[in-house]
Amino acid sequence: MQKPKTRFRPLDGILLLDKPAGLSSNQALQRVRHLLRAEKGGHTGSLDPLATGLLPLCFGEATKIAGLLLGAHKAYRTEAVLGVTTDTDDADGRPLQQRPVPALDRVTVEAELARFIGRIRQRPPAYSALKRDGEPLYAKARRGESVTVDEREVEVRRITLLELAGERLSLEIECGSGTYIRSLVRDLGERLGSGAHVAQLRRLWVEPFRTPAMVSLDRLVEMDEAGRDACLLPLEAGLSDWPRLPLDGPQARRLGQGQRFAVAAALGDYVAIDPDGRALGLVSVDAGGELSTRRLFRWAAC
Repeated sequence: MQKPKTRFRPLDGILLLDKPAGLSSNQALQRVRHLLRAEKGGHTGSLDPLATGLLPLCFGEATKIAGLLLGAHKAYRTEAVLGVTTDTDDADGRPLQQRPVPALDRVTVEAELARFIGRIRQRPPAYSALKRDGEPLYAKARRGESVTVDEREVEVRRITLLELAGERLSLEIECGSGTYIRSLVRDLGERLGSGAHVAQLRRLWVEPFRTPAMVSLDRLVEMDEAGRDACLLPLEAGLSDWPRLPLDGPQARRLGQGQRFAVAAALGDYVAIDPDGRALGLVSVDAGGELSTRRLFRWAAC
């Protein structure tokens, strides 16, 4: 029998998925979107198929803030294997070179790790989701095309050496948007004279979800629809770090009509809140105290 076609529905909110290994971020998104029967969905930045951990998924109107979460700070735990480099810089790739691993102690490793903290220059992996001519670099690399990737500046806030055991390092890393843990491990391996690749990678948190209550794909499959819906966070949860600008009823209506008007607020960006505490949209207030709209949510115009 042919599997019945999914009947999608309007659905708004954020789901904090504990992504399993073996799936791309988009594959994980599409599985969850079909389980929820959500008409519209998006993820907040790719996790490698090898990686597990927090992948915020945005549905409906929450897709309008996915870019904010994409640019947020993140934290990872990774296990690196010294002595072997691969073409993908992780364990899913083809081995390129094997070298002996010198005797290392914590002092030596931590001294090298310190070189990677702050604003640093980093070359993303050739096998990455970065696009060139509208196509991901990994697609070009898989076809055997020569892929040259330019260095770019990224921010690494913290690296903690959790464990040093022979050829394996366990690290916890807090970093900014666009940082590749595979590149960091690859470059660290070169500094240590042996080469290295990522064996395991887990994303721990993404701002503003620093202590995320994640749900696994297997658990979602086991749930009924009501249980899955209960896992959705309101859109406002993704804006908890934004300053709030409460509006009264008439102001909320004017905002929904796209009007500019004066408010008692300082220069800056805000999330506009209606009298019931619901986010209406993202707004800016200029030096003269006039409010303008950056992005409205659907219900603001109701």
